[in-house]
Amino acid sequence: MKKRICIILCIILIVTLSACTCGTSEASFQAMDTVMSLKVWGSSDACEKLEDRAHALDERLSPTCADSDIYRLNENGSAALSDDALSLIKRTLELSAQMKAYFDPTVYPAVCEWGFIDGNYHVPDDEWLAALVSLIDSSDVVVDGDTVSLKSGMSIDLGAVAKGYLADECREILYDSNASGAVLNLGGTILLYGSKPDGSDFKVGVADPENPAGYFGYLSCSEGVIATSGGYERFFEQDGKRYIHILDPTTAKPVDNGTLSVTVFSRDGVLSDALSTALFVMGADKAAEHWRSHRNYDYILLSDDGKLFITEGIADSFTLADGYHFEIITVSQEDAYAKKQP
Repeated sequence: MKKRICIILCIILIVTLSACTCGTSEASFQAMDTVMSLKVWGSSDACEKLEDRAHALDERLSPTCADSDIYRLNENGSAALSDDALSLIKRTLELSAQMKAYFDPTVYPAVCEWGFIDGNYHVPDDEWLAALVSLIDSSDVVVDGDTVSLKSGMSIDLGAVAKGYLADECREILYDSNASGAVLNLGGTILLYGSKPDGSDFKVGVADPENPAGYFGYLSCSEGVIATSGGYERFFEQDGKRYIHILDPTTAKPVDNGTLSVTVFSRDGVLSDALSTALFVMGADKAAEHWRSHRNYDYILLSDDGKLFITEGIADSFTLADGYHFEIITVSQEDAYAKKQP
């Protein structure tokens, strides 16, 4: 009898462990000024670790939280930073140097002046904008050991890459937790990890700028990070004109180049995040030039004239949603566009 009881208990234990390691765990919470949702297969404790990491990074990287590294840096002009903040600043400065005038974390004073941080929206006058432009130059940020220093009047914001950094960190947590797969929506930046239980590709909807609750198309892909930037995320209107929160670092003004949204797919979360902003500032033609020069990512760019530009690496994996009739144009290696047949 004792032997039979032991066997039964062993079977129960095996089944319980299988359920813990092979089931689905989910979580939803708020961090980095957005709602994040997690879905993980094959690990019972990963969600808790992922949420803890998100909150920890939020506390270190927020430009508005008085206890954060970035807030202290902006307030004092110089500060010794944590490993996370220091690592992300270094990577951000590298990307800013590569992307020249299209991506710069020191645009933060201008973002504040337009009211996109505190909600006090207004259009600054040209003289004030010229003064703000003089403060936008990531090459003036000095890193010495673990200490970062800013030029007088300068401040930075890592919001354009923080979720991508979180995605990269989450990938390591999922690996260490032996998760078999995961879909993490980190507020517009999505990490796809491992594989789905049925082995099929992940399918991610691309938000419609005119109706962000809906999708104008779907991208089927394997693991990686998808980041989207669009003017629909934060904006205000004055005298019949819309002003969006994505600013051109060369003018300190909201981008107005006909781009509605940019979605980037790569294996690198920080890169995806940074590029979604940079390509938006570039516009369709310069975005294509940049992609042809690098080719370590793919993108989808929607313009206000109904054209949808998709790089050839993911063109065959994209499906337009019912009811949408954009002109789909494939961005190829050659200096020309090719229309995709419906």
